[in-house]
Amino acid sequence: MARLTLILLAGLACLPTPGHAAKVNVPLETAVRACDKDSRALLERVVAIDSGTGDTEGLNAVGSLYAAELSALGAVTNAVAPAPPATGNNVVATVTGKGKGRILLIAHMDTVFGKGETAKRVPHWEGDHYVGPGAGDDKSGGVTAICALKALRAIGFKDFARVDVLLNASEETGSLGSRDLIRQMAAASDLAINLERGVPSDKALVARKGSAVLTMEFQGRAAHSGLEPEKGRNAALEAARVALAVDKLGDPDKKTTVEVDILAGGDKTNVIPDHAVIKADVRALDAAEFDRVERAAAALAAAPGIDGVTIKSTLKRNFPPWPHAQSTDALIARANRLYAELGRSLTSIEVGSSADVAFAAETGTPAVDGFGMEGGGAHGPDDYVDVGTLVPRAYLLARMIMDVGHDPQRPAP
Repeated sequence: MARLTLILLAGLACLPTPGHAAKVNVPLETAVRACDKDSRALLERVVAIDSGTGDTEGLNAVGSLYAAELSALGAVTNAVAPAPPATGNNVVATVTGKGKGRILLIAHMDTVFGKGETAKRVPHWEGDHYVGPGAGDDKSGGVTAICALKALRAIGFKDFARVDVLLNASEETGSLGSRDLIRQMAAASDLAINLERGVPSDKALVARKGSAVLTMEFQGRAAHSGLEPEKGRNAALEAARVALAVDKLGDPDKKTTVEVDILAGGDKTNVIPDHAVIKADVRALDAAEFDRVERAAAALAAAPGIDGVTIKSTLKRNFPPWPHAQSTDALIARANRLYAELGRSLTSIEVGSSADVAFAAETGTPAVDGFGMEGGGAHGPDDYVDVGTLVPRAYLLARMIMDVGHDPQRPAP
């Protein structure tokens, strides 16, 4: 009897008490730490390959590296052709388990950098930071997914129905070749996790703006700049005037931004330019704002300031907004319960950039974002990923798979 009492007391001592910190899953953490070296090597290999959007050869080469890693983990892996006119195959890998939950992991392989960029700007280590074209945005996302799945395989965890990994080949230009695939896979899932780089320190994304591109084309009349300038209709001058007006179409109160990224016109110094173009990046949390900007730009186009210049205005919508939702807050709360095992917690933030999570969330499937390794400098010369955050981020991802795989309860929208 005394022996039984001691056993019972010992068992009770191991149970968490109110306010008691959650305990780390030691086997999982050990398995995640064990994949650090291989993760660094894989990151080096994929970043070394130029894979700008539309670079079919580079995208397929990166996809092949990821596919080989996923196949080695027992995943059924396929190259999925993109919807035209996009080029470069998407990669879809599925690991089947014995439980209930269906989890979709999304990352993208394409970058904003052109062919030859890695030769000009050689990827390199700066401590735990790996700096190179696309290192943080978003080749690190695929590496994080592989590490988490490798750790789950190492501890023999299969209490999920299915984990799908979708590696997108066209995210940087609006996922034209994959948005329907994302929607299809998300609709068949209980949770979608977008593995864009995490934001330092310990932040998770709960809302993103939608994006669109405003294009305004100006047609004037060419003339000799010195001999008969009065016969010309200067398209470039009109574009410059309109660009200043376009720059004011944003709405700070609604967090809508309109930024002129391209203003071009003329190619000779002695010819009045007969053609010019403006391209502006439009971001908004409310889809109705795209309609407002489109109407305002059309009004500018209908009233040129230079007689004889005509203006054509078009707004191309890319990503829809991903608005803040109760279901996302519930998922962050769920994630924080798991992250607390490492003595860490996530802070929710909203960002102005757009991503594939919006297409997944459109289907009604609960979604979270920013669950990859932390990093920064996206689209710039210092694009980096902090591999020192691999262990906490891959641990959290693996624990989310374990938790939702065992109990795929869906939070209210």
